[in-house]
Amino acid sequence: MRLKHVYLVLCILGTVVPYSQFVPFLQENGFHLGLLVQQLFVNHVSAFFGLDVIISSVVVWVFIRVEGRRIGVSRLWLPRVAILTVGVSLALPLFLYMRELRQEASASR
Repeated sequence: MRLKHVYLVLCILGTVVPYSQFVPFLQENGFHLGLLVQQLFVNHVSAFFGLDVIISSVVVWVFIRVEGRRIGVSRLWLPRVAILTVGVSLALPLFLYMRELRQEASASR
């Protein structure tokens, strides 16, 4: 299996797995942002994971900008939207997939 295909599989997993937990929350509570934040920081362990993901999101956002521009990846808005709608679990493999496509295109020239 080629690396770009691995990234595509990770995109699917990175969307399905987190949403398997988020969709039931939405069904029970609707889009209640205050409750979401409250439950995210309900204890030290959940706060640890929440803050880790928030910091990772910032790192991935910067990585997408710097690396994407450096090698000329187009449509950099796609992984940025992925960060905001799903999270790092989709955004990072999506960007890496896009980067693989760009590198393949450059190699074939």
